[in-house]
Amino acid sequence: MPATVMDGTALAAEIRAGVAREVSELGHVGLATVLVGDDPASHVYISLKHKAAVEAGIDARDVRLPQDASEGDVLALVDELNRDDEIDGVLVQLPLPAQIEETRVTYAVAPQKDVDGIHPVNAGNLYLGTPLHVPATPAGCMELLAAHGIDPAGEEAIVLGRSEIVGRPVAMLLLQAHATVTMCHSRTQDLASHVRRGDIVVAAVGVPGIVTPEMVKPGAAVLDVGLTRTEAGIRGDVDPAVAEVAGHLTPMPGGTGPMTIAMLLRSSVKAARFRRGVLAYPSL
Repeated sequence: MPATVMDGTALAAEIRAGVAREVSELGHVGLATVLVGDDPASHVYISLKHKAAVEAGIDARDVRLPQDASEGDVLALVDELNRDDEIDGVLVQLPLPAQIEETRVTYAVAPQKDVDGIHPVNAGNLYLGTPLHVPATPAGCMELLAAHGIDPAGEEAIVLGRSEIVGRPVAMLLLQAHATVTMCHSRTQDLASHVRRGDIVVAAVGVPGIVTPEMVKPGAAVLDVGLTRTEAGIRGDVDPAVAEVAGHLTPMPGGTGPMTIAMLLRSSVKAARFRRGVLAYPSL
């Protein structure tokens, strides 16, 4: 029997509707997106995020700097947004041009406004099991599991990829949900033997079709995060034929991608609640 499709588009629509209701209740939520340079993919991603924010009633400020902007220019802009009381959340689109050190910029965003969840304060709280802002894609993965009644507790979870924005945080979230977590990466030996143990598999390495049907445990829940644009179209890390083996599978596209934007909007509302004192954010 083919795998149950974990439809991220439908779930994301529900979450975005909920965000719109919360924004209406709060009266105002401000989100600033910052794009530096002319990377084509970044332009697409920022436009999608901006459009979704506006549709949810968020006051979305689309701020753009030229390709040759200096690191100082970007840091000055981030500082300005940190101090702006009309802005609850700040998102700096990556990658940044080569002359700018990305960590200096992302670490400069005020932790309360860091809707990407990558500031060391937010990353540290996730590690300690007291998550505040959490990266959107990992949060979306957990929402997809919950929506399909998949409880990670006691399950073997295999995470492919160790990036700071997907692999590591999703591993922490699965661990906090009481899964037994194995992280695989470019130095992992005999990848197939690890993946085959997984009741839950999260693939986030950006290698098209790296997860094949032979590697997947029958009935496993498989979340495909990796996205690669090829001449044949968009490819995920998971071979589509895995649908004949897995119990649940996210489509590509239409799975974890729409959830990323939805969870970003939810994080923006959370940032507004932090700033209003409705939710407690620890003193720094």
